[in-house]
Amino acid sequence: MYIELVTPENVIYEGQADVVTLPGTEGSFQILNNHAPIISSLKNGELVIKVGRDERFFDVSGGVVEVLQNKITVLTEKAEEN
Repeated sequence: MYIELVTPENVIYEGQADVVTLPGTEGSFQILNNHAPIISSLKNGELVIKVGRDERFFDVSGGVVEVLQNKITVLTEKAEEN
């Protein structure tokens, strides 16, 4: 699946992912390939993008996520890679 991590200033990350873990306002959750469509709010926390054995960690400051047809779009005020 494909993910875009976007702030008002720029695109922080875009590329393929096997698993994405997000800090939902009601608790952390994961998105896998062929996930049902969803829109969810996010709280401040850690977003993890896993591709194969590689993992990338980002601190995000809230926002929203949309999942539709194996594309994940994360909109957040700030995001910084750890």
